[in-house]
Amino acid sequence: MTIIIEQQPDFGVEVEQKQYGVNEKTNGLDVGLMVHQPNSFRVPQINSFGQTFRDYEAKGDRQPGVENVYKMSHIYQSVDFVRKMREEYSKLNRVEMSIWECCELLNEVVDESDPDLDEPQIEHLLQTAEAIRKDYPNEDWLHLTGLIHDLGKVLLLPSFGELPQWAVVGDTNPVGCAFDESIVHHKYFALNQDYNNPAYNTKYGMYSEGCGLENVLMSFGHDDYMYIVAKENNTTLPSAALFIIRYHSFYAMHKAGAYKHLMNDEDKENLKWLHIFNKYDLYSKSKVRVDVENVKPYYISLINKDLMFVQLVCAANRRHRVFVAVVVLFRCQNRL
Repeated sequence: MTIIIEQQPDFGVEVEQKQYGVNEKTNGLDVGLMVHQPNSFRVPQINSFGQTFRDYEAKGDRQPGVENVYKMSHIYQSVDFVRKMREEYSKLNRVEMSIWECCELLNEVVDESDPDLDEPQIEHLLQTAEAIRKDYPNEDWLHLTGLIHDLGKVLLLPSFGELPQWAVVGDTNPVGCAFDESIVHHKYFALNQDYNNPAYNTKYGMYSEGCGLENVLMSFGHDDYMYIVAKENNTTLPSAALFIIRYHSFYAMHKAGAYKHLMNDEDKENLKWLHIFNKYDLYSKSKVRVDVENVKPYYISLINKDLMFVQLVCAANRRHRVFVAVVVLFRCQNRL
């Protein structure tokens, strides 16, 4: 898809430096300088099914399906599987579409691993982004991160490979080292081919102290895929946004505190942003629908302003000079 832009857009670098505060340790973003509107978003005590959030043992119609997603994931997400998937889906060579077109595809996707929501995923994206927007009105990069953080769930659709739910959704975890007991439905890891492999079943496995999560293989899914898409398309989002995209489902780390021995200093700084983000990602889930057409212009403006997967090239013809933004968002193989 090609968009013609009459003038080169302002990506707001100077504005961002003033808005977020410059701090080398946090890649130009300073949590302490964020403008926060307190109490705009209230954390609910129960989910839309009348249960506590992330209760994976709660009885109900969804519980068996949710558990089965984790069972299959824990059995099949091995080092070999993850390497194969990353190699295949790093090619990004089939589907091209804009970010908003991709958001609209999520009208067709329901996350079967989620005990808290059974609505189409576009609702979750907008609920997350809008909740962040209320509390942090000046952090537009964080609004945009909320909008796109789950776009990788398009992997469930035929044009993106129609992968099974267990290869796309659910909590993520490192492979190549011991599976921490805090991981949801941990018991099923006993059936994983790596479970008894001495190269992979120790605390460090194939990693080392402070190696950095960037160097750790994570179970493959929408998080890692979206991270690959962003990196390969030279996103302008800060590293904190990439950290959120790749690790927002890594609850063993950001909730239980596991795997901290693999983190480096940059990971520890970015974790502060993930903790902020998680509140809205988890607790904004509800049956209350967002007015899509009302908020769409705002998010389109962020996409056009900033972002991501938009590569600017200067093109000339005989009549006039224009800037051409080539949107190369999701390009992947149709099937494994």
